[in-house]
Amino acid sequence: MELHQWWRHIIVFLVNTWIPSCFAQTTPPARSSPMPTPQTADNLDTLKFRLSGFPRKHNEGRIEVFYKGEWGTICDDDFSLANAHVLCRQLGFVSATGWTHSAKYGKGAGKIWLDNVQCSGSETSVSVCKSRGWGNSDCTHDEDAGVICKDERLPGFVDSNIIEVQVDENRVEEVRLRPVVTMATKRMPVTEGVVEVKNKDGWAQICDIGWTPKNSRVVCGMMGFPHEKKVNKNFYKHLRKRSAEPKAKVKATRQESKIKAITKTSSKPKRGKSAAAKRLYAERQKNFFLVHSVACLGTEVHLAACPLEFNYGNATESCPGGMPAVVSCVPGPLYTQSPTMKKKLKMPPTTRLKGGAKYGEGRVEVLKGSEWGTVCDDRWNLVSASVVCREMGFGSAKEALTGASMGKGLGPIHMNEVQCTGNERSLWSCRYKNITAEDCKHTEDASVRCNVPYMGYEKTETWYWDSSNVTDMVMSGVKCTGDEMSISQCQHHRTVNCQKAAARFAAGVICSETASDLVLNAQLVQQTTYIEDRPLHMLYCAAEEDCLSKSAASANWPYGHRRLLRFSSQIHNIGRADFRPKAGRHSWVWHACHGHYHSMDIFTHYDLMSANGTKVAEGHKASFCLEDTDCDEGVSKRYECANFGEQGITVGCWDLYRHDIDCQWIDITDVKPGNYILQVVINPNYEVSESDFTNNAMKCNCKYDGHRIWVHNCHIGDSFSEEAEKKFEKYPGQLNNQIS
Repeated sequence: MELHQWWRHIIVFLVNTWIPSCFAQTTPPARSSPMPTPQTADNLDTLKFRLSGFPRKHNEGRIEVFYKGEWGTICDDDFSLANAHVLCRQLGFVSATGWTHSAKYGKGAGKIWLDNVQCSGSETSVSVCKSRGWGNSDCTHDEDAGVICKDERLPGFVDSNIIEVQVDENRVEEVRLRPVVTMATKRMPVTEGVVEVKNKDGWAQICDIGWTPKNSRVVCGMMGFPHEKKVNKNFYKHLRKRSAEPKAKVKATRQESKIKAITKTSSKPKRGKSAAAKRLYAERQKNFFLVHSVACLGTEVHLAACPLEFNYGNATESCPGGMPAVVSCVPGPLYTQSPTMKKKLKMPPTTRLKGGAKYGEGRVEVLKGSEWGTVCDDRWNLVSASVVCREMGFGSAKEALTGASMGKGLGPIHMNEVQCTGNERSLWSCRYKNITAEDCKHTEDASVRCNVPYMGYEKTETWYWDSSNVTDMVMSGVKCTGDEMSISQCQHHRTVNCQKAAARFAAGVICSETASDLVLNAQLVQQTTYIEDRPLHMLYCAAEEDCLSKSAASANWPYGHRRLLRFSSQIHNIGRADFRPKAGRHSWVWHACHGHYHSMDIFTHYDLMSANGTKVAEGHKASFCLEDTDCDEGVSKRYECANFGEQGITVGCWDLYRHDIDCQWIDITDVKPGNYILQVVINPNYEVSESDFTNNAMKCNCKYDGHRIWVHNCHIGDSFSEEAEKKFEKYPGQLNNQIS
């Protein structure tokens, strides 16, 4: 009796302790926020970090901290390299190479969260370093600190600005679609399969009881797909049922020996389906349901942001009557394999991404009327960025980038304070404010980095080395447009035809996340164009540098003159890396006549074309002096040509070729009166890498009557819609008629 009472006490104790703990694990209670201390933040798992400011590269910038639902900065008082080491590691870089003070990357906004930070360098978070405490500062944003991180990522680090979730041993970070049908495993991208989440023991499944299309939408977005579609669940149930048959019938043979022969015959799967059935049967034995309930709204950018209920205990039996959740996705136009679907799923006509190094990233630009413009980054977030990504045929957004992270745009800024719900089909369907001149500048252009489908290209392998051991050429005649996803998609010879097959003729590349982006100031060309009749005796140097038309060779030198169409060229670098000549200074060519070095043989092409595109006159400009003539506010000049100095154009600076210098013209002496198109192309031979070559050309309408010239409608080649380009005016009105 005493033993019985003792067991009752034990059982009551276990019930009172075990049951509440189970409920606590299934639905974690809301935790009260402890009071902050000078060294630690409350709810530290909600801290986020990012690099902002301009101009900067992807591994440097003003350090900003997200705390208590608000982004803020860190003051530079007592800042040190040790602080930078800690912050760079939190940003996913291996270490810091330097730090900056006095708001080098521009002044931030909002709170200054930390001041007098003093780290030893070994801390795992800046929150455990000594400081004045969160929000306690006597600084202004003129003292915002910045960091310069070593451009090397920590192994396995997930990019910043991916949505964070509460730290928990059962959190969801990595998700995949595992195809069940054998044939589907050979196709890329994988658009349909069992949803699996990574956990410490490998991969686990999600129970499909209560699974909704909104859940599928979130998963598809993570996989790089814009939309979900209905799954044929009967197909999967049928396969699952067939996979269970062999096991059931084998058990029957052990129990009923009388029907052994019949069981053997009936247990054979039908021909043609045995591989799939056996595969699914084998996979079924490995089902491990980590999550048994998901309730997404459909607007989340990650499954971890949805309400989840995890399984505990014997998880293999926690999906009664259900099966692993299966999702089917609709790929965007770039990734669909069906030609019919490619035509149906066209890219959106009102949104585009510019300046990115990869597919699915770039500066957001929208079409308003007939002119492209940018989006201001005020209130820019992952929800709005995901609307853009899905509209472009990609998945949800990985990052919502601010501060012209993908380079500054040109022209108007069409939208500000965009606020999307996440269900919109287009960014134009979201709430937004119109722009005034005081609201935004192009240093605040918004960008995105989208989830894109895994294509497995790292398997069509491409290597770059010194080619000393090259024994065979595998491709020749390669011509890419730049839009291909793999070099195998580029135009090339069907059979290798390489006359110079020696190792030193092997092609190579150097890859970079950032590049320059040159654009011409179109309005300055329009405002400065005029005609000059220049005496031949003043053109000897120009003739030597081949800046005159061919008929000049038969002119009666030094008598007579040449008629020149002159204008100024102001070339801006709006990219994310400095523009540098391809050749080192040891190979620059000295031109004694003008007394300068040429670092590029041809830096720009100047063409006068008829309405049908035929050239009637042309000119070119060698880059005799690539330098920073002037820069945006807060940007310092780095390049100048004096004393054989380094040549280039810094990000945020421009090089000005005035209308009154040699070769800054087109020789139109032989051109007849008529309507023409003036075209200027920068870096025409693609000698220097740029993030965007589509904006290297500028066009103007012009009318020449034999004595005067009128120029108007000058614009960068991709600044208007295709329809507007087709309606390019042929009979411009008068703008200027200067003759010298």
